Amino acid sequence: MIDWAGFLAAAVLVSLIPGANQLLGLSNAVRYGPARALAGVAGRLAAFVVLIALVVAGLGAVLAASATALEVIKWVGVLYLVWLGVTSLRSAARGPGPSHVEGAGGGVRSIVVREFVVAISNPKALLLFAALLPQFATEGAQIAALGLAYLVVELLIGLLYIAAGARLGATGIPGRTQRRVDLGAGIVFLGLAGLLAADDLR
Repeated sequence: MIDWAGFLAAAVLVSLIPGANQLLGLSNAVRYGPARALAGVAGRLAAFVVLIALVVAGLGAVLAASATALEVIKWVGVLYLVWLGVTSLRSAARGPGPSHVEGAGGGVRSIVVREFVVAISNPKALLLFAALLPQFATEGAQIAALGLAYLVVELLIGLLYIAAGARLGATGIPGRTQRRVDLGAGIVFLGLAGLLAADDLR
């Protein structure tokens, strides 16, 4: 039997922790509105589906045990977080203009791709699924059910972050506030990149 109460409690706690994807969802809601931010969450969930499928297939443990694979994923994630950080800082320095929403990667496709890449290139997400899901189930079908439940939890928590970002004001937000959001996001992304780079994942 699956300990659903224990798993859901763990899933909520893990999902609530502010990470790169949650920050990106909040930032997207501030800059582009809740609808586009929600599309970004769909990209994140798509990446998590891939990672969960790897765990169900038994490949998650293999990749998690491979130092080389984790290092490659890690540095791809570091470089992408640095790129996001620099982009946000440049946006803060430039300030919002007439084309701020569309020009600075505000298209739905760009937002979805960013969320997907951040999620899929985070080795800690793979390690999380490879370590968390098997604690509550051993059979493939049960692990898949747990993975589906985690996706629902991630969606709900993601909606909370989006709501917080939308509350700040996706449209008509003062330029100074927008710059502060971009500046804060850029600093945090660079900080997360530094933490990931310093983590040996062992």
